[in-house]
Amino acid sequence: AQLDLPGMALFAATLTSMLLFLMNLHLRDWYLLAITLVAGTGFAIRELRAGTPFIDLRVLGGNTPLLATYGRALVAYVVSYAFLYGFSQWTEEGYGFSPFHAGLVQIPMFLLAIGVSIWSGRRKGVRSKLLVGALGQIAACLILLTLSGSSPLWSLLLVAVVFGVPQGLNNLALQNSVYFQADPERTASSAGLLRTFAYIGSMVASSASAASFGERADTGGMHALAWVMLGAGALFLLMTLFDRSLS
Repeated sequence: AQLDLPGMALFAATLTSMLLFLMNLHLRDWYLLAITLVAGTGFAIRELRAGTPFIDLRVLGGNTPLLATYGRALVAYVVSYAFLYGFSQWTEEGYGFSPFHAGLVQIPMFLLAIGVSIWSGRRKGVRSKLLVGALGQIAACLILLTLSGSSPLWSLLLVAVVFGVPQGLNNLALQNSVYFQADPERTASSAGLLRTFAYIGSMVASSASAASFGERADTGGMHALAWVMLGAGALFLLMTLFDRSLS
């Protein structure tokens, strides 16, 4: 198959300009947003007309449930990556841990996420997993809002443990949603688009972290980031709660 070089170039231009804009939100950088919109529009037009597109956007045509899944993935990964970026940074600069000890605090999250993923992978149903995952994100964000530089260690570990549940549930449930909702002949390209929305979520999370913390990751900045995460988590919950296409 022939490589879609124009599509690849437009896709790279779209993501690069978006990332540069999100890294430093300021009105003087409006031109980056304009480049993102122009390149993104050109990319969409190109991919819809290309014989062998770099990313097959035709998988979205008329598939509302799949579009909803991509939207859920975007907000879910905003919360996930914002926690990974922001919490570890705060435990170092706001709480006073060394990088080594800041990493140790997150180990319970990773261990529980692995266990939950293994457990949930053996069970059917997507909607219930996504609902629990969304509620887990909201609960963890609420706990984040109670933390300060003088909080006991167990409260930091509690946040990590609570976040482990949605980390283990959401990734697998979102992937399963795509496999159930995508056209069989376009499953691979649909799965690739899911990762694209995950990457965009990580970019938004990075921007939110930078805007919340500024020059130093203090407790006030961490709470500001937690409010952003809470809003994304609530949106994730609503998008799941009212989507009757999920099984």
